[in-house]
This record gives sequence, structure tokens and C-alpha cells, in this order.
Amino acid sequence: MSHQGLSTAVPKRLTPVAGAPLWCDAQEHGLAGDGVTNDQPALAALVDRLGEGYAADGRARVIYCPPGIYSIRDAGTVWRSGVSLIGAGPAATRFLLSNEGNRSDPVPLAYWTTVQHGADRDRHVAECTFADFEIDGSGVAMTEYSYLAKGLGLQYVVRGVFRNLYIHHTGATGLGCDFLQDTVIDGVVVVGCGRMDNGLQMGGAGIGIGVGGWGEIERCTIANCTTIGNGTNGIFLELQKPYWTPPRGYRIVGCHSQANRFGISDWGADGLVVSACTLTGNLEAGFDVSANGTAGVAGRGGIVADCVIDRNVGDGISMGNTPGPYAIRGNRITGNGGYGYHEHDLGDGYRGPARAVVIEGNDLADNGLDAIRIDRPLVDAFVVGNRIRDNGRRCAPAASGSGASVRYGRRTVTDGAADWPVDGHRGKVLRVGSRTAVVSGNTATQLTLAELRPDAVTAWNEDVPPPGSRYELPAPPPLRAGITVNAAVDAATVRGNRVWDSGDGTQTYGLWVTGRGSCVACRIEDNDLVGNAGDAVRLDTPPVGGRWSRNHTDDA
Repeated sequence: MSHQGLSTAVPKRLTPVAGAPLWCDAQEHGLAGDGVTNDQPALAALVDRLGEGYAADGRARVIYCPPGIYSIRDAGTVWRSGVSLIGAGPAATRFLLSNEGNRSDPVPLAYWTTVQHGADRDRHVAECTFADFEIDGSGVAMTEYSYLAKGLGLQYVVRGVFRNLYIHHTGATGLGCDFLQDTVIDGVVVVGCGRMDNGLQMGGAGIGIGVGGWGEIERCTIANCTTIGNGTNGIFLELQKPYWTPPRGYRIVGCHSQANRFGISDWGADGLVVSACTLTGNLEAGFDVSANGTAGVAGRGGIVADCVIDRNVGDGISMGNTPGPYAIRGNRITGNGGYGYHEHDLGDGYRGPARAVVIEGNDLADNGLDAIRIDRPLVDAFVVGNRIRDNGRRCAPAASGSGASVRYGRRTVTDGAADWPVDGHRGKVLRVGSRTAVVSGNTATQLTLAELRPDAVTAWNEDVPPPGSRYELPAPPPLRAGITVNAAVDAATVRGNRVWDSGDGTQTYGLWVTGRGSCVACRIEDNDLVGNAGDAVRLDTPPVGGRWSRNHTDDA
């Protein structure tokens, strides 16, 4: 087992060295906190002085910043081991980042990186706490996107604490720290970060953690954090090198992730635990596993349990290119615009079948498309004890309209002459000439549109359409099942699931094996499939081998 990070190898003395006090009031050491003076040079000098003291005597120091607005301009501060930065609370102590005098510098509040400073396992930062302050990144502008335009950007951290921070509107990731050992991120609120990221560039998240630098074990807990409206992910873990071992030891507990591109993403960890989180209103997926990160390696061995994954514009859970295993247990996966759970090939990373995927004890209801959709091969999957009802809400027929009854807003369309089924257009792409937008929900006469990107004020890719312009909504998919098998599934167990439609007639089948799908040597047993709008089971490809027994169907 790896024990890296347990020692900093710094000598400790009972008496601190002269000139480097253990506790410093920043305003007594050159920082003004008046919102006008550039406090960055004084902060950098103080960090260096206290860092030298820690290196000499092994006694950690604290910089306390009283209430005030501390202007940090035109340069970031290179951080040192043994130096903590503490404020009087996010509403009281505010660091305002800006670079009007040097547009080429991304100005993180604090950073220590491999590329800029030679950070590695032997040159890490240790014993640092950042707590009780606000970082406002809205003053940073750059001619080209830089992933360094963060609030905090430290790599190779040992025994770090990030607590009670409010970070907002940075150009790149708000809290973007990598390779964290024995570290806690607790009670951090991150809003509107990644505002300069186009959604496809590195970083741009609320909380983004690069992983793998310490080897197979990195011990870090992210707890009680809130991420809203960030450019890419609310929270993500990303393996940084394809040849590194995906590390174990990361936990995300009790967090809220809303209105980001993705809620929480696993892009290369092993055994990530996500528990008791709320993932809602995210544009592409609530929880996401893929190989879309820097290393092209998807997460594996993770557990998602006891979460509310609700009302995301796309899928509830998007599972792409993991080799497996992965366990999805005891979650509420409801009201999402796409699939509840979607196993699919995103084109990058591992291309073989996922093994030992477990979907157990979840409540999957009211999703726009199928509750569980399998679009890439699985081996030894378990789909057990789930409650699957009233999915396929994207059931409204194709529609169009124009004229005096049609009006457009930045995130709404109203047609007084319409009579749409409620949420029947959820997840559809609306077209008005060359303009497009995605429907997040609808009443009988009004469409609510998802924002174009996180933290945007409009849903449209162009200007808001003029009143009366003709709109078009596509037809729904004709078949929308509780469980759809659209790929090769071998040796799976599907047992004890209750799959039904309670009366709206949107979920057409309980279990559907498509012409592209197959079930070989599977055990399909003890499922209650009575009460769907069409039949209980549709087999476009007959099963081969295995056991199909004791299933309750409309014909049984």
C-alpha cells in the first residue's frame, strides 16, 4: 500500500525563527484590503517570508485577512508549504482578481504547478489551509483561454484543507487543484466559473481535481460543496497521464451540483464514491463517466449511491467507455430530459464491453426517454430490484406553429394556440429557421428552454427569434421502454424489477431487446412487467440460452 504524503521531512523546533510569526494579521504586514491598492506584491512577499520560516523550523504559519476587499492584480502568488490563508468569512473577506495591467497573466490567487514551478511528489506543498473567504474572478480577461485562470491552482498537495470558500466567475476552474493527498475540500461554493471556456477546453469546472500523481492511492474527500452554473463540470476527477494508474481514495459526499454542463464526472479514478449528492438541472448529464479527459481514460470501480439525480436536461447518468465495474445503487433518477441511465460508446477510451456493471435498487421515473438504455456491450451486468415507471415522457407528436399566437423570449416560447401534453417535448431540439434551442420542459402552451451554456442568459444559438416566426418540434421516438437492450449483453442478471406505466401511456414496453441488441446466457427472472402502454416484453432479437422464468407479464 502507498503511504506517500505521510511525512513532509521538515525539522520541527519549539521556538519559531525570528521574522516569521506564526500568526499574521495581513493588514499589519503590508496588505491594505481597501479594494484600490494592489495587495498582490505584499501577499507574495509575506507568503515567501512565512514559507521560509516553515522550512527552517517546521512550524506552520497563518495569514489572517480581516474584513476587506483585497485587490490581486496582474500576477498570481506562488504558494509555499506551511502557509495558510484565513479570512473572516466569504461575505467579509474578498479577494478581487484582475489583470488589466497584464492581460497575458491569468492571475490565480494561489498556485504551485509542475509546469511553472517544478511541483512533483518531492516538491509538494504541505500543511496549508484556505478558509473563510471569497474569490471573485470576474476582473480577469484574456485574449486566449488559459486553464491557469483559476481561483486556486495547486498541484501535489499534502494535508491541505479548503473550507468555507465562495469562488465565482473565474475564467477557468474555480478550485482547480491536482494530486491531493490527505486533503479535505469542505463547504466550498463555486458559481459561474469557467466563463472563458467554450465547453470543450481543459478545465472550466467548478471543482476540478487532476488525479494519479501520487500513484494508486490518493486520499481526498470532497464534502458539502455546492457548484452552480460552471462552464464544464460541477465537480470532476481527471486522470492526468494515460500511463498512470487510476487512483483509489476519492470520495464526494453530500454535494449539490446544478446547471453545469455535467454535474459530477469521473474521468479516470478507480473506486470513486459519490454519496448523498443532488445533481439537477445540468445540461448534458447529472453524473458522467467517460474518457473525454486529458488521459483518455474513463473511471472504473466507482459507486454512486443515495443520490437525487433529477431534472437534468440530458441524461441522468451517462456511462461511457468504462471497462467496469461500476455500481449505481439506491438513487432517485427522475425527470431527466434524456435517458435515466445510458450505457454508451462516446468514441474515446476503452472500446471493449463493460464488465460487472450493477444497477440496483434505484427509482427511475418520469425520464424523457428509456429508463435504462444499453447501447454498448455488457458482460456480467446486474439489473436488480429497480422501480421503473412512467418513463418515455418525450411522447408529444411533431408540432409547428407561427403567426400572432407565437412569441419568443430568451428562454421561453409561447404558442397560445397550442395544446401540448405537459413535458411531452422535454429534451427535444426546437428549430426556428437557423436558430436552435433545447426544450427542458413544457406546459400546454409554453416551452421552457435550457440555457445555451452554463450561466448563459439565453437558450438560443443566435438572436431571439422575432414574434410570429415559424417553429418546428420533431416527432418523438416511437418506442420508449423501461429497459432497452440495444447492444450485445452476455451473462447478465435482470431480476426482481418492477417496470410499469401508471396510466399516461408514455412507457411503451417493460423490456425491449432491439434488432441490434442481444441477450446471450442471461438470467431474466422474477420481474413484474405488467401495465406498460404496449406489451410487457418486445424481443426483436430472440434470447439465446440462459433462463427466462417467473416473470409476470400481461399474458401470464
